[in-house]
Amino acid sequence: MAKKQKMSAKQREARLEAARAREEAARLKKERTERLKRIGIVIVCIILVLALGVPTVALSFLSGGAA
Repeated sequence: MAKKQKMSAKQREARLEAARAREEAARLKKERTERLKRIGIVIVCIILVLALGVPTVALSFLSGGAA
């Protein structure tokens, strides 16, 4: 049977600090992906508005509605 090796306070602190750093990195990565997703949705919405709006305005001008 293998004995559990006791960690010194310095080793334990180093492991806790590494865990905090990993959690912070994961949180930042999640925030970044959420932000990029929101930006992508806004861009798609703008493209859809332009794709639907520009032809409508062009047709109204071409049909003589701009009197």
